Amino acid sequence: MTAVLQPPLTPHPLLRLSLAPHSGLPHHIDGAWWPHSYDLLAELPRLLAGLPGTWGHIAGVTVNGATWPATPGRMLVLDQVVRLRRSTATSAPHTVCLLAPNRGRWDLLVVPPDTPQDTAEQLMAAAAAGGV
Repeated sequence: MTAVLQPPLTPHPLLRLSLAPHSGLPHHIDGAWWPHSYDLLAELPRLLAGLPGTWGHIAGVTVNGATWPATPGRMLVLDQVVRLRRSTATSAPHTVCLLAPNRGRWDLLVVPPDTPQDTAEQLMAAAAAGGV
């Protein structure tokens, strides 16, 4: 009998997401996301899986092209195709825009992965409170 040893499973890093409370009024920023890296292919599935179900299927994601490395035009996330777009707009270099057909648009502040924890937590709390 041969035993095959499996490497220990590495835990998935926790999703660092803070959302503004839902209200009837639109927000400039709907919350904050603090990814663990700028690897969108690794980070995006975790983000989309952690969003409220009421947001619906996110079909499009726009990120800042200067901040995030090149990505494919589409990727499969949670068995659904998500279109990825890169923007060069300087007006929102640290945001990600999430689009859900017939549901809406949400803009999240992206806290850079290398931000010190205390600073990141303050930014996330301010974004969730509508103070960013």
